[in-house]
Amino acid sequence: MNTEELLKAYEDTFNEKGQDVFFSPGRINVIGEHTDYNGGHVFPAAISLGVYGVYGPRDDKKVRLYSGNVDGDIVEFEIDDTTVEKDDRFWANYFKGMITYLREKYNNIDHGFNLYIKANLPSGSGLSSSAAIEMLMGIILKDEFNLDVDRVALAKMGQRTENEFVGLNSGIMDQFACIMGKKDSAIFLDCNSLEYKYMPLALGDYEIIIMATNKPHTLADSAYNDRVRECHDALKKLQQKLDIKSLGELDNDTFDEYAYLINDETEIKRARHAVSENQRTLRATKAMKDGDLEKLGRLINASHISLHYDYEVTGKELDTLAEASWKQPGVLGARMIGGGFGGSAIAIVKKSEAENFKQNVGKIYRDKIGYDASFYDAEIVDGTKKIN
Repeated sequence: MNTEELLKAYEDTFNEKGQDVFFSPGRINVIGEHTDYNGGHVFPAAISLGVYGVYGPRDDKKVRLYSGNVDGDIVEFEIDDTTVEKDDRFWANYFKGMITYLREKYNNIDHGFNLYIKANLPSGSGLSSSAAIEMLMGIILKDEFNLDVDRVALAKMGQRTENEFVGLNSGIMDQFACIMGKKDSAIFLDCNSLEYKYMPLALGDYEIIIMATNKPHTLADSAYNDRVRECHDALKKLQQKLDIKSLGELDNDTFDEYAYLINDETEIKRARHAVSENQRTLRATKAMKDGDLEKLGRLINASHISLHYDYEVTGKELDTLAEASWKQPGVLGARMIGGGFGGSAIAIVKKSEAENFKQNVGKIYRDKIGYDASFYDAEIVDGTKKIN
């Protein structure tokens, strides 16, 4: 999308010229799924698909939001309105939560604004459109109102918006990846301490292909919060004998020794995934550093297996994409990403095989599921920023 088209769309919507254009990326996660709220490690990267926003200040207290992706009216509310929106206005809560929590800290957010948004992130794709929106709002408010707030604090505020305003008990990975992204690099993040380092995504002759199931998912309505609760309950039982604050502190052997404390089949499986996935992430980032791409690929495959059997968040659409990918020539690894229950998967594919890969996997998916998957080449980009 170019800025001229976005500025024109803003003008057509609000009958005035827009002032600034911003972009907030979605994210993929190479490995480390459902580990962030369990105090483990993740390895995400910001991608070139995301959400654009055109901002224009107002001289009253009104906030007016319009989405170029939703067939609806302008959503309007006062800047100090903290009520949660319902039904077809629900998408506005990701903006409203950020406004609410930033206004708690900064009293100079004292006037309203118009905001036109347009996403080229596929809807319900599991590529973190909600986090991209939250970080878009955070950077717009930081920039336009000259707020003395750093990017990590904005990521935390985005997580708070998800947890307290929207009602989804998610971790911090999505917001962190969207706002802290760095071109051609993934972020190795310890979700317990928020210590992080950038690692070049050096894939050589290979590239990452995103595969969207085109089965929409709404995490807040799914079993996501159940998984958070199951892991929390397992942790509480382990804490009877172990001095730990999160499942991410355990290695596989220690978990194995103390799993008897949990004594519940479902909770054991959920916790085992959280522990083993964290260990896989540590091994995968080392393999990446060592240039051992084949090992990285095997660990990515193992991640999907664990998400399927222990965490049970894949479903037939994501399983079809992963399993079809594993059989294609030139594929190092493939797995579901995001919350699950639909959404997207990734595959690391030899560049020379990419087009054949998309055709072959696309046909298998269509034959088995009955409709098309979508394929995107993942360009790794910088985090949320002003672009004009």
